[in-house]
Amino acid sequence: MTALENAREGHPIVVGGVSLGAHVAARWAAANPDRCAGLVLALPAWTGSPDGAPAALAAKASAQVVATRGLEAALAGTTGWLREELGRAWRGYGDLLVPHLEEAAESPAPTLEELRSLDVPAGILGCTDDPVHPIDVARQWAEALPRAVLVTTTLDAYPHALGRAVQAWRQAC
Repeated sequence: MTALENAREGHPIVVGGVSLGAHVAARWAAANPDRCAGLVLALPAWTGSPDGAPAALAAKASAQVVATRGLEAALAGTTGWLREELGRAWRGYGDLLVPHLEEAAESPAPTLEELRSLDVPAGILGCTDDPVHPIDVARQWAEALPRAVLVTTTLDAYPHALGRAVQAWRQAC
């Protein structure tokens, strides 16, 4: 959130994120509607409270494995692009990974009411076969956001699909 708060005053910006980053971006936009020019959101994980959400449970489980057995053990169940992406991202947190995962697992996502209040162009990307980031959540977000365009992909095609979320934002403009 600090980077968003330090974003240049005076010019609205397009913000975005993947998974929990999408939550942060949308919550910031709801709190700063005059500073947001649009949203590019990929794989939103839940709406409102994280209770029982697969991504929240996965974050808690990952934090536990990292804390007790280490980062490599937590990455052992992943393969391909996901392993590369998580390995790169998680290593960047260093000793703060476990508390960040635990915090993320407890953080509320924007509510549907907050999303409805965001009258900015929004591109949303959802995966039709991702059990951790259910496509129904992406659909709910797209239906709630007044100017959203939803595009879908699969987990296999995901690494090449983020640009489609940007294209969806442009279409929503």
